[in-house]
Amino acid sequence: MAVNWNGEILAQMQFYWDFSLWPRLEGLTDEEFYWEPVPDCWTVRRREDGRHAPDGAYPEPVPPPVTTIAWRLGHIIVDVLETRINWHFGDRTASRDVIDWPSTAAEARQRLRTAYLTWSEHVGRLDDDALVAPVGGAEVAQWSEFPMVVLLLHLNREFIHHGAEVALLRDLYRAG
Repeated sequence: MAVNWNGEILAQMQFYWDFSLWPRLEGLTDEEFYWEPVPDCWTVRRREDGRHAPDGAYPEPVPPPVTTIAWRLGHIIVDVLETRINWHFGDRTASRDVIDWPSTAAEARQRLRTAYLTWSEHVGRLDDDALVAPVGGAEVAQWSEFPMVVLLLHLNREFIHHGAEVALLRDLYRAG
């Protein structure tokens, strides 16, 4: 039996998008986007150069700080999707250090939708040879020898995991 692997991977992401993540982002406000449920949350802030960027530290503290919806959605948009679109299907110029992270809930929703659709379109075009080819220099060294299909599965996990965290933060905000 032949399996359309990229079709299966996309179907998982599309189901999550259609029935979980996208509906849960309906009505997201800027107040909720930046809500800090506990002190010392990591969020997205305007920097001196005018760019919006996430709080962070290297190495990351153990345990890592709680993050805002702005931080979580920005991570999905910028780290999981936009930079990967650029590095795997574009000119490899984008990085977390130069991309202006979303600064409003409306911008985050629009960029998330665009990035999700663009990523899905590109992944849908991959053939079996592209799925088994190592990702190489488009990823950090720990991923370079893995086949593209392994990276795609990892990114689906990231998309679902962080999307669920956003949904939980929305639940907590509403209940507060």
